[in-house]
Amino acid sequence: MSVKTFAAISVGSFELTMKLFEFSGKNTIREIDCISQNIDLGSETYATGKLSKEKIDELCRTLLDFKQVMKAYQVDAVRAYGTSALRETKNTLIVLDQIAQRTGISVKILSNSEQRFLDYKSIASKGESFRKIIEEKTAIVDISNGSIQLSLFDNDALMSTQNLRIGVLRLQEMLAHLNAGRGQMEALVDELAEARLATYKKLYLKDREIKNIIIVDDYISPWAIRRAGNDAGRSTIDLEDFDTLMEVLRTSGTMGAAKALGVSEEKVPLVMISAVLTRRIAKVMGATKVWAPGVTLCDGMAYEYAEEIKMFRGEHDFERDIVACAVGISKRYMGSRKRAETLEYLATTIFDSMKKIHGMGKRERLYLQIAALLHDCGKYVSLVDIGETSYDIIMATEIIGLSHAEREIVANVVRYNHSDFTYYGYNESRGSDFFGKENYLIVAKLTAILRLANSLDRSHKQKLRGMKAQLAENELLLMIDTQEDITLEKGFFDMSTEFFQEVFSIVPILKLKKRF
Repeated sequence: MSVKTFAAISVGSFELTMKLFEFSGKNTIREIDCISQNIDLGSETYATGKLSKEKIDELCRTLLDFKQVMKAYQVDAVRAYGTSALRETKNTLIVLDQIAQRTGISVKILSNSEQRFLDYKSIASKGESFRKIIEEKTAIVDISNGSIQLSLFDNDALMSTQNLRIGVLRLQEMLAHLNAGRGQMEALVDELAEARLATYKKLYLKDREIKNIIIVDDYISPWAIRRAGNDAGRSTIDLEDFDTLMEVLRTSGTMGAAKALGVSEEKVPLVMISAVLTRRIAKVMGATKVWAPGVTLCDGMAYEYAEEIKMFRGEHDFERDIVACAVGISKRYMGSRKRAETLEYLATTIFDSMKKIHGMGKRERLYLQIAALLHDCGKYVSLVDIGETSYDIIMATEIIGLSHAEREIVANVVRYNHSDFTYYGYNESRGSDFFGKENYLIVAKLTAILRLANSLDRSHKQKLRGMKAQLAENELLLMIDTQEDITLEKGFFDMSTEFFQEVFSIVPILKLKKRF
């Protein structure tokens, strides 16, 4: 039986954590060790935009210590991810190069959506407990040091996800700047959170009440797990529990609160901020129960790696969540669901028939699906500059599970569906030089497919929804069976084939089934 040992390193804003996992091939992930070191990177980043030499030195020393532990465990693979403290530094590339040169560990910076998606996967690793809770109206409240991610679920489907820049450490820095005393902290954090959440509720919650909240954080979750005797299945918190927690934080003093909660003294203010945020979110959403599964980014990293090496197969369909998120964005900007679904069908049918030609895979197919669903979201802003406004909307909207670069691919496919394609090297400021050649070619290929699919439904009447596609030598036969007048579609189809032929050297032919 094959056994693999994996090290997951999270370079967080306040803490550097390494978890060691063992995969035995039985579709189980077993944590075998966890090491953490408090390193406050976030305070410097959020205040000055840079990390000092002293912080970088401390970070590198800790990573070298981690390497010794990995050596003792004979680790087969390691991944190190950085979050907002490294993501928001002005000199990120310099810092990452120093880390790599001095420790031999390559740290990848996660975009916010990538980070939240891994946190989401870590919750899904809880299996039946996770599946059961999201069958009802549920919110995942992912509280990090830099920001909060609020993701809404209904009937096992992701409805929306939004990021609010009111993270725990960021708020602590703001309170320090305001010279707020300890007695003022609770009221000020609650006031700030209430103001930000009022807008969120108006735009995304409306009259919807959330039954359950799943919390992911580094402060409330450990306390809840300890209360439950380290049983994550029983680590639920109600509003009365929050009142009890807040009373301890108000009256016990820093040393007493630290002892009562089982945390270091420097974490006590951060526990208070996280508790106030969670309590306010629960009140705004109307939730009465909060479940703390006790997972971290490292758990999501292990889940992701185990899936990649095919030693773990999760039951939750994350790709479905990404698509559902895109559907929600389209709805928000008044997109036609029937039109989007038709375009998605036509585009993916063409994509699937040309696998031997385009050389793209499952991930690129997902980009095409999302681009089809969001193909005209810019109409909400402008009926003239649809391509540019659609690009701006997509780039300004988080799609959980897609990195910034992946979102840029989708946004450009949508843009060039409506405008002239920017050829390689032509536009240095916003063209393919930003992507590199590989992503440039992906954009070109997906744009060609989406344009062709778009031409087949220019009437927006879904006349060719049952189209079949077949590749035959240098031709792509698009076979349709309809009794409707497709003069409009034929005209636009003929005009849209030039770019398709240029990209693929394949001639698309519209073939109407004969009727006798």
